[in-house]
Amino acid sequence: MNSPLHTKTRTASAMREQAQTRWWYRLLYSQRSAPYVFVLPFILSFLLFFLYPVISTVIMSFQEVLPGMTSFIGPENYRDLINPAFGRAIMNSVLYTVLTLVVLIPLPLLLAVLLNSKRMPGKGVFRSALFMPALTSVVVAGTIFRLIFGELDGSLLNSIVSWFGIEPQKWLTSAGTGMFALIVLALWRWLGVNLLYFMSGLQNIPPELYEAAQIDGASRLQSLLRITIPLLRPVTIYVFTISIYAGLAMFTESFMLWNGNNSPNDIGLTIVGYLYRQGLEQNSMGFGAAVGIVLLVFALILNLIQLRFFGLFRKED
Repeated sequence: MNSPLHTKTRTASAMREQAQTRWWYRLLYSQRSAPYVFVLPFILSFLLFFLYPVISTVIMSFQEVLPGMTSFIGPENYRDLINPAFGRAIMNSVLYTVLTLVVLIPLPLLLAVLLNSKRMPGKGVFRSALFMPALTSVVVAGTIFRLIFGELDGSLLNSIVSWFGIEPQKWLTSAGTGMFALIVLALWRWLGVNLLYFMSGLQNIPPELYEAAQIDGASRLQSLLRITIPLLRPVTIYVFTISIYAGLAMFTESFMLWNGNNSPNDIGLTIVGYLYRQGLEQNSMGFGAAVGIVLLVFALILNLIQLRFFGLFRKED
């Protein structure tokens, strides 16, 4: 006669065997399906938060969206993009992106090399000081820089240039000085971030390479050009990619620097600012969607060009 404990054990074993025969159990514990199970959360998030919004925006860009009414108007929104304001926005965004790349790639790289040197004292202090601006709200930073580049004689920058006998300037009313203010704000804010990226790349370079180069008589400049820069290529590509995206997507800095989206003669207007003006301020969501699609295609083309320039698509021999 079986005891109650033995009966319960047999029942639990039978339930376990029955569970193992179910389809979901075989799916989760199958070696063939396990990789797909692990990537499923990413696929779902990609479909829900990227692909679906992009498809909806493409459809909306061919429509006129009004409160309670949507009508299909074909490529009319894209034809309306041929106007001076949008052309100025593209020029400003491209110029801002190019200038930030010129400044925020080589300068953080050189500073990272200096801070990575064993002879550099207080490296931790410099790293923290350079990274702290990235933790500051861009709204606060934009407000402070608007006061720094103010028109009054007592503003910080006008007080500094007056020491050199230069007349006070209206920094935010001309295209050249306005772009200069944007670049200085970007340099102050993102220098430390790119510096940390390059620092992490430098940590992965074996020091034996520098020792061998020193034995062979290579100078520091030659070591930088022949060892450091080539081995930092993956980090450089990443920094280039995110910098292009950040440059084309810049909006809040300009909005806060000019205290709104209406700078003098649109000297601070960007592509995202034009999208904000048309889509939200003027309630033309279909036209704003067309601006967003153009921005997406533009960013993809630029990134593909720079990836091809760096040889990312080149097959290794």
